Amino acid sequence: MKHPLVLIELYAHRLGGHHQHALVALAGTRADTVVIAPYGVAAEAAAALRASGARVSGPVGPAARMLSLAAGAAAALSAAGQRLFAARRWPTGVRRAPHQITLLARCLNEAACLRTARRLAPDAAAVVVLSASEALHGAAALLGGHPHLRFVHEKVTTEDAPARLIGRLARRGEQHVRALCPTRAVRDQIAAGFPQLDAEVRTFAVDDGRRLSRAEREGARTAFAIPPGEQAVCLVGGWWPHKDIGVIDAALPRLTKDLHLVVSGHPWDESTLQRWQGLPQVTLHTVPGPVSEEVLRIILGAADAVVVTRHPGVGKESGLVMGAVRHGVPLIVSDHDPDLNARLTGQDWALTFPAGDPAALAAVLDHLRVEHLPRPGPGAAHAVGQPAADEQTAFLIDAYRRLLAKEES
Repeated sequence: MKHPLVLIELYAHRLGGHHQHALVALAGTRADTVVIAPYGVAAEAAAALRASGARVSGPVGPAARMLSLAAGAAAALSAAGQRLFAARRWPTGVRRAPHQITLLARCLNEAACLRTARRLAPDAAAVVVLSASEALHGAAALLGGHPHLRFVHEKVTTEDAPARLIGRLARRGEQHVRALCPTRAVRDQIAAGFPQLDAEVRTFAVDDGRRLSRAEREGARTAFAIPPGEQAVCLVGGWWPHKDIGVIDAALPRLTKDLHLVVSGHPWDESTLQRWQGLPQVTLHTVPGPVSEEVLRIILGAADAVVVTRHPGVGKESGLVMGAVRHGVPLIVSDHDPDLNARLTGQDWALTFPAGDPAALAAVLDHLRVEHLPRPGPGAAHAVGQPAADEQTAFLIDAYRRLLAKEES
């Protein structure tokens, strides 16, 4: 392993989400990959990584272990603070304090992984934090002692005075970092908060070429007892605040034609599911999540389309959109993101509707009975900006080389 690819994934132990798929797909492009996962790797992903020949490690070395212990203590303190300050009577600044500690914990964890990368792969072809914190970029680089690329998926936590102070003290560390933002909206947010940080737009999800086969689709529909000719859609993933579950809740009673709805994820709202279960035109199928990649393939295989609904203005990358495209499943998507909407315009395998409009969504769902959507072809991934796994690896190595060249100049 003269120049291995180093992939750091703090969430490798969590089942579900497209972070795990990207990790496995990228590791499979090279036989000399080093995966650093401080909390271990979920069983399914671990088996795939072993098959690809990747080396998997937790924190290694005194400095890395010390940083990891500090991260664990900070995370425990943050969790205790969140429980203590959950009551609304506390001032807003006080209630936000635990989230500032969470930012510090993530920074310390990243630094521990970077220290491990420095020890295990001092001459790495690239060092990439796949799910990086939205703050303290320079501090992670200085404490970790290693230049790196970092995928920043979204900005969800407000930096208050303590985090801003640490950020200012570690500002020089930002020259050792290149941020990769999956969408332009995320890049603009990061650029506004960190004007000196080098950042560019790069899709995170990768296409591994494992499209669903006809046999898989037929088997999936049999597994859910969906008869031939009846329409089915799926709703996948946890019901997080950026997702507009309310528009689905208001659309389903408006349907004029029967529909199978396969729902999988965590968390979800049981009372909402019970309401959907009682609708005469809806046949509900539920699969508690999170689920493995193979179970996800069964869920997607049973569906004539994947439904993605978000609130207007949500501009982070949709793992559901990318997953549907790489599996070859049509899409029904709200027009919440102008950039995504522009990419989907003219694609016959995607239907869009105005975000927050239940009548429009109901009309689109009814439309499935009239005109069956074609499946995304091999070129669909390119249409949404999703690179092949080997293309992504080549890009990461080149971007890392450019970062090192900038440091030397």
